[in-house]
Amino acid sequence: MMTVRERFKKILNFEKPDMLPRIEWAAWWWDTVSRWQKEGLDPSLNTEQILSYFDMDNLVCLGVSPSRPSSKVHGGPVIECEADYKKIKETAYSDEIIENFIKAVKSILPQYENGDFALRIWLDGCFWYPRTLFGIEPHMYAFYDYPDLMHEMNEDLTEFNIRAVNALYEVTTPEIIGIAEDMSYNHGPMLSHELFSEFITPYYLRLREAVKKKDTKIMIDSDGDITTMIPWMKEAGIEGVYPLERQAGVDIVKIREMYPDFLMMGGYDKMVMPLGEEAMRAEFERIMPVVRSGGYIMSVDHQTPPGVSLENYRIYARLYNEYARDI
Repeated sequence: MMTVRERFKKILNFEKPDMLPRIEWAAWWWDTVSRWQKEGLDPSLNTEQILSYFDMDNLVCLGVSPSRPSSKVHGGPVIECEADYKKIKETAYSDEIIENFIKAVKSILPQYENGDFALRIWLDGCFWYPRTLFGIEPHMYAFYDYPDLMHEMNEDLTEFNIRAVNALYEVTTPEIIGIAEDMSYNHGPMLSHELFSEFITPYYLRLREAVKKKDTKIMIDSDGDITTMIPWMKEAGIEGVYPLERQAGVDIVKIREMYPDFLMMGGYDKMVMPLGEEAMRAEFERIMPVVRSGGYIMSVDHQTPPGVSLENYRIYARLYNEYARDI
């Protein structure tokens, strides 16, 4: 009998495990758990225990990011010019941040090496990170107003990420390194191929050089419709994407037909989950051909929302267990 980690690795390598790992790629929204507690879920259970309650498997996520001040408003700026960035840069990429990250990794090693869960590492990406500094709207102008500064940020970020990856590989080898980006919305990418190629691709390729020496897959975490971006990602050495939001128009069946070697995680339409067993079973049937083609970790496309009752999630988990064995 395979461990969760072994099953996860098999799928990422387009090999057939004894059954699927039953994954929530990200934990549920807090409001979802709060609702379930009102409907009878034991409020003392933590995330790992809730997964066990539903007979689901665990995909642990540990992140390492440069430090920076918080914006006073959501999506607002923390810098406005080169001088502001220089001040942040003095402490943003410290060795201490990476050392604390490695301590966190070491704290879970016994269970991880036992195969109890798969491991996803979170790294800030070259779209995400400058946006957290400039703010959402100014960031879009910064590609044109501050191109040199954008390159400096992404150069610094990439060097930091490579240092973190090299330190990580001295300790263990995770299944996935996920790059946080969120650079699409429901009508497609929020930047052009030209901007992607200039400001992102060179840095992804450098990170890929550090990652490819180990058996780790490098994937992008981006909401929205990423379909037209997949060729751009492949050019940049990216091997897969998640969470593949159905509500944004993403169709994993078509993506598999177009890109048979591209990894995917997510893709199960969360909007059917409040509709009952028949609708949930139909969604499993829709995506099972992709499951059987390999290279796809089946999961709710972007965290189970609070519209899903405890009873309906029990149904989802039961059906997942059924389909996990039908491969």
